[in-house]
Amino acid sequence: MKNNNSLITTLANCVSQCNECHDACLHEKMVDMMVDCIRLDKDCSVVCAAALQLVHTGNHLIKEVLALCAHSCEMCATECAKHKYEHCQECARVCRECAAACRAAMD
Repeated sequence: MKNNNSLITTLANCVSQCNECHDACLHEKMVDMMVDCIRLDKDCSVVCAAALQLVHTGNHLIKEVLALCAHSCEMCATECAKHKYEHCQECARVCRECAAACRAAMD
């Protein structure tokens, strides 16, 4: 992989935004409607954090992990986009950017 600085920043931003969205969803009035969003936020955060660690080490499994990360980000973005809350909309945007960055880094 080439210069990883942009990918590292994007992954870190996605971890942060997914965690923020997760926490904000827990405080919404109809939290029962947010269960899938909360779960996918957490999953995406965990997968992106793992990818971030592996990008730093240059692990030989990085392409597979980046593929998983892109998939996780897309799932999270799709779910977050369903909700009107600003934190969900921002999370969807950041997740889409991260999915694109992961795919680009796999080339």
